Amino acid sequence: MRSRRRLPIEELAPYLLPDHPRGVAGSPIVWPDLFGNANPVEIEVGFGKGLFLLNAGKSRPDINFFGVEIVRKCQLWTATRVALDKLSNVKLACGDARPLLRDRIPENSVQAMHVYFPDPWWKKRHFKRRLFTDEFAAIVGKVLRPGGCFHIVTDVEEYFGVMMEIMQALPIFEPTLAPKATEAKNDLDYLTNFERKFRKEGRPIYRTAFAKANIT
Repeated sequence: MRSRRRLPIEELAPYLLPDHPRGVAGSPIVWPDLFGNANPVEIEVGFGKGLFLLNAGKSRPDINFFGVEIVRKCQLWTATRVALDKLSNVKLACGDARPLLRDRIPENSVQAMHVYFPDPWWKKRHFKRRLFTDEFAAIVGKVLRPGGCFHIVTDVEEYFGVMMEIMQALPIFEPTLAPKATEAKNDLDYLTNFERKFRKEGRPIYRTAFAKANIT
């Protein structure tokens, strides 16, 4: 991560989830209170350097974007970029996404969930650290509103297969058309920094999307 002067925490505070320094503990989040409006909310888990949130926040000002990242340095790096662009529709939390989504995000309150290039944790003894598990997918199913979309992208074919098995086993989800890769005319036109790197290296990218079914 190249050097960039981080803004003082006081200037970053409006873009960070309050209540707790790592964003996990605390009372349930009330979206209109957090963003100051009743616009739809979309969540990205594992936003890294924040390219998706920055581009989405700029191009879709009528949508609120909430990012969760376990690495504090990445949260503050992205918060600085968000603050410099004055993106009031982007808020960032630092912590483990699983307890945060489970305990603090209201059920049926999220329009879309985005998980892009999660760490595959290659070694078998590290599989327990993987974000994408049956438990995680079930939590996503609870917080998405009926018809809400779960966007998934990875460059790891084996991990993609695991994700597909998990999603297809949950009756609350039904497959939908995944967005295709867009033509990139400059370095900011990619979905994430990882996508930019992998596509320039010629690696295959695996994409899918599932919608939460309207189950009564």
